[in-house]
Parts: sequence; structure tokens; C-alpha cells
Amino acid sequence: MFDYTELLEQDPFGLPHDEKAALHAGWLASLTAHHREACLSYDRLCAVLGDTPALPVRLFKEYDLKSIPDDEVAKTMTSSGTTGQRVSKIYLDRETSARQTRVLAKTVSAFTGKGRMPMLVIDSKAVLKNRNMFSARGAGILGFSLLGRDVTYALDENMDLDLEAIYAFMERHQGDQAMLFGFTFMIWQHFCRALKDKGMALDLHGTMIHGGGWKKLADQNISNEEFKQAVRETCGIERVCNYYGMVEQTGSIFMECECGHLHASVFNDVAMVDPFTFDEVSRGRGLIKCTSLVPTSYPGHVLLTEDEGEVLGEDDCPCGRKGKYFAVYGRLQGAEIRGCSDTYERK
Repeated sequence: MFDYTELLEQDPFGLPHDEKAALHAGWLASLTAHHREACLSYDRLCAVLGDTPALPVRLFKEYDLKSIPDDEVAKTMTSSGTTGQRVSKIYLDRETSARQTRVLAKTVSAFTGKGRMPMLVIDSKAVLKNRNMFSARGAGILGFSLLGRDVTYALDENMDLDLEAIYAFMERHQGDQAMLFGFTFMIWQHFCRALKDKGMALDLHGTMIHGGGWKKLADQNISNEEFKQAVRETCGIERVCNYYGMVEQTGSIFMECECGHLHASVFNDVAMVDPFTFDEVSRGRGLIKCTSLVPTSYPGHVLLTEDEGEVLGEDDCPCGRKGKYFAVYGRLQGAEIRGCSDTYERK
């Protein structure tokens, strides 16, 4: 139905505005037609909200929005949620799941290179065993783990430093460029602060990729630069890349460049909307609207988040990557708290 072969061969950050706009207009129109035909609930939403509406992410907590028969559901992803909160349910067939992984790999490798680096996950392997924990957090770990080799977990089941595993990893990969991955608050609380409390500093080299959990750091007045500095001081990693993403559009993440800007790729895009009129705003802050060309098993191609952001420019970032680049300022006041590590509570 959709030929993703050519799309997946594109340079993720190589299309200028006019070419990308034309590409996205055609794909989004086709995705909308597909989902309207395959998902009755989405068709009704379009009838009320207009063609190709930006669906509030909360709708995935209230409705089973899927564009495939039940017997084709290969995986159901759930968002993180605190006790008593409803969670989003995202239905994937094998094709959509595999496509998400390929898009994630293409996007990340544009920043880290194509080679698979030894990978240290700043989390516990237990997150993959506990079904109650295996949601957006577990999915993020699994997705990024496919990009690395010799995947090692830095924390034990009690969320304490597994120093034996960490030192063994460092010994195996002396002189290698490693990839560290984790959720922002987990890294801050259970890695950087834990190392500092022990008076320890590791000698690692490579790249750290992290995302989610900024709400708790903002509450502690910890900035992005302070986070990066703490990483440098405690484990020696100089290159620290934040990313922005959500379980409702798994794989279609926005990576932070060397200039500190989050970038849209050829596979996704971003715009800001007025929270009162829901019209797109060309300048200034607004609610973040995310589009993705990836999902065919559920109508998640145009979503309205609960985050406030601002488009900073397009095609002219000093890093040289094409596409829009933007900033995220956090959850809009009064919006429901959600996120992979925002909702983590140590038991």
C-alpha cells in the first residue's frame, strides 16, 4: 500500500523545505485516507474535527484507535503512567514495528555514525522482565539497544549502581567509543548523583543519548547544560544528546544537535499551535504538534502533545542539517504529567 523503500533510503536531514513539504503533503493525505477507511473511530473524529486533524495524545487513553484487525496486532505499546492513570494503547503490526526500528536507526545513526558501538544502558534489566514496567520505558530501551552491541545494564534490580558490570564493560572496551542510553531523570538520580555521592568518576568515551523525565529536573532547577556538565564530571562523556519523542510515535524521535537544537527529520515534522484556537502559529510559543510518516497500523500520524515549544528556524541551523529545529519548554501548565521517567517512583 505504501512504498517505504525509497523513503527509508533518504538522508534523514537532507531535504530542504519545499521538497520536504511536498513529500509530507502527499504522504499525510494518503495516511489519512487509509486510516479513515480502516478505523471507524478515526473516521468519525475526522468528520467532527476536519480532515487530517491533530489528535490530542490523550485520545489514545480513551479509545482503541487501530487500523488493523485484531488478529494482526503483533504488539501493544503502553505509555508510562502513575497509579490510577489511564495509559495510552498503541497497536502495532509487524510491518509498523519493524519500520519504527528502521526509522529510529536511520535518525540516530545520522548523529552517531553507522557502526554499532558498545552500549551501556543506564537502567536495570529488570525493566524488561516486569510486565507492569514494560511500557514506553522498556520499549525505549529495547529500541535503542538494537543500535548497539554488548548491551550492558549499569543498574541492578534495586536501581543501584552495578559497579561490577560497569567496570567489566569498561575493561572490555578500553579505548572504544561507547554509546550510553537512558532516561534523563534515571541518569541524573541513579547514575550521576550516585557516582558523585560515592566520590567516584568513570573514564568513559563516546556519546550519551537521553530523553524524557525533564519535569523532575525542572522542578529541581536543573538545566540542560547543568545535566551535561554533571555527565562530563561523573563519567567523562563529552557528547550528550537529548531527544524528544513519545510512545504514540515510537521511532519518530527528534534528536538534539551540537548546537543544542532539536531537529525534525525527513520522517517527521513539527509545528506549534495556539492552545485556544488550535491554529498553527508561525512565530512564538505554542502547543507542539508532531507529524510522522511511519504509523500505518494506528492513526498516529498527526498528534497534538501537551508540551509547549517554539520553532527556532528551518534549513539554517549552524550544524548543517536541513529541516525545522525547535525548543521544548515543558508541559503546558495544567496538563497531565506523563513520561517514561517522570512517572518512575522508587519502591
